[in-house]
Amino acid sequence: MTDIDANPHDLAIALKYDGENAPRLTAKGRGELADKMLALAEEHAVPLHEDADLAALLSQIPLGEEIPESLYRAVAEVIAFAYLLSGKRPPGYEEIHDSI
Repeated sequence: MTDIDANPHDLAIALKYDGENAPRLTAKGRGELADKMLALAEEHAVPLHEDADLAALLSQIPLGEEIPESLYRAVAEVIAFAYLLSGKRPPGYEEIHDSI
C-alpha cells in the first residue's frame, strides 16, 4: 500500500489558476496539515470541492508544477464549480456568453 492509498479522505490539495496557463499545484498535505489547509481555505471563503480520487492523483504532482494534460477536464470541472460557488465568471465569459 502506498502513502496515497493510506486514507484518501485525509488529503488536501490546493491549486492556483490564473486563467491563462494550466493550473499549478501550490500546496498539498495529509492529516493535521490537511486540516490546517482546509481551515485556512474556509477562513478565506475559498470554495472547497471533495474528490478523493482526484486529490490522490494530484498529490503525485510535485509542488509548483502544472497539472498534466490528462487531468485538464477533471480540474476544469472543479474550477467551474469554484467559480459558480463564488459567483464569479471566468475571464472572457461575458464575451462568449454575449455572442451566443
